Amino acid sequence: MTLDATLGARAAVPAVREAVRRHRELTAEPESLRGHDSDRIAALAELSEVIGWILFDAGLHRHAHRANAHALALAELCGDRWTARLVRLNHSMLQTHTGHPRAALATASRVAGPRPLPARVGSLVLIRQAHATALLGAHREPLELIARAQSRFLDGVSRRDPHWAWWIDQAELTGHQGWVLARLRRWDRALPLLRRAATAPGPSYRHLFAAELLAAQARAGAWSEAEDLITDLAPRAARIGSARTVESLHGTARLLRRAPRVPASLRDAAVFLRERLPAPAPARTP
Repeated sequence: MTLDATLGARAAVPAVREAVRRHRELTAEPESLRGHDSDRIAALAELSEVIGWILFDAGLHRHAHRANAHALALAELCGDRWTARLVRLNHSMLQTHTGHPRAALATASRVAGPRPLPARVGSLVLIRQAHATALLGAHREPLELIARAQSRFLDGVSRRDPHWAWWIDQAELTGHQGWVLARLRRWDRALPLLRRAATAPGPSYRHLFAAELLAAQARAGAWSEAEDLITDLAPRAARIGSARTVESLHGTARLLRRAPRVPASLRDAAVFLRERLPAPAPARTP
């Protein structure tokens, strides 16, 4: 995960290939491991979850889908409920990203268990639901869900938090709040939240919030702010390792080049940004 956090998912793909080559159980049928050491199976489940996340953020959606399915089967085989929950949360995000919000809702709904979830995990479930319902065309429900996510997050950490809950911090929540509001075209509230998340320190995949901020600025007609953001992003655009981020920035650059009423200086800035970006990953769906 160090490569992913510092250089992005694309840079981590060779390490994923090496892990799969070295650990043949990652491609074996999970049932073939029944009766093996449960700690070993749990470690393989966690590794498969990480692989699924990296492949998703690298734009390799079909491979990510398979890795998630493998991780979930391994986690269920050894009774690792927390890894199974994380896989479902990741997979719900993949489903939303690839245009399957109803499936994303169903996947997120399966994260709950017989006991109430810790606050941070419950907050993440609500975030996934808010994105999916916004894509389905709802208006009030996404707002209610994202408000509940903030409320749950403020309940704080607990001894029941899984080890992976460290990354669910205020910057992460703020970025998703802004993103959901941008999906609803609530620009007055979305832009400040996305700006706050985009400027907060954090792992490389959070460049996605800067990309979503630029997309929101373009759609809101915030031309001056969009040009300033491109000026900041363009010098480091070539080093962006998240395929989701690259895809979003390419889309916004195309929009700014073609949309009416865009100032000439901003059109030129969009062309410059697009020239500095890595090529977008080919479209791949599960």
